[in-house]
Amino acid sequence: MRKVDYTSNKTNYRSDIVSAIKANDNGVLKSLYKANYYKVEGLVLKNNGTKDHAKDIYQDAFLAVWKNVQLDKFTPQNESSLHGYIYTIAKNKWMDYLRSKDYKKTIVSDEINDRNASLEDSETNSDDIIKEQRLTSVMQAFKDLGEPCKSLLRQFYFDKKSMKEIANELQLDAASTRNKKYRCMQKLREIALKIDK
Repeated sequence: MRKVDYTSNKTNYRSDIVSAIKANDNGVLKSLYKANYYKVEGLVLKNNGTKDHAKDIYQDAFLAVWKNVQLDKFTPQNESSLHGYIYTIAKNKWMDYLRSKDYKKTIVSDEINDRNASLEDSETNSDDIIKEQRLTSVMQAFKDLGEPCKSLLRQFYFDKKSMKEIANELQLDAASTRNKKYRCMQKLREIALKIDK
């Protein structure tokens, strides 16, 4: 496992960290991942998110940073610029999510469910219909999902396998598997939203 000397001068740091990221140095990537996660989790939790949201957003942001370094779209000048870049991307992704139709639909659905809880029994039927329609949309979306995603989500949600078990079966590392699961869920949501329209 290669280590980047964070105390070295700026030129060395820049070339070391860029080389390590481009070489997919597992130790450096893990260290970088761990060093920045809790700050992003704090941001998401303070802004109406959950730990699951934080994990998904952080993975997405981390991958974006990794990709931008790989493609020479971003070159960190020092340690703090790299940490700041990861945080900024995660923050922007979280703000995008809060402005998204997915989030607004969740809020609207939650409000609908809250209102339904306080209504008379006669209105229970409409709540059941909404739930049934949503379930039907999700089930149809799941059918339309590609087999790799269906298999991954089936293993996680129905077979209750851990991400580590799934990662081993897919011969991927845990971070890649979590990212794949996140992308599959996004795809499922997109298909379900199209069906709802």
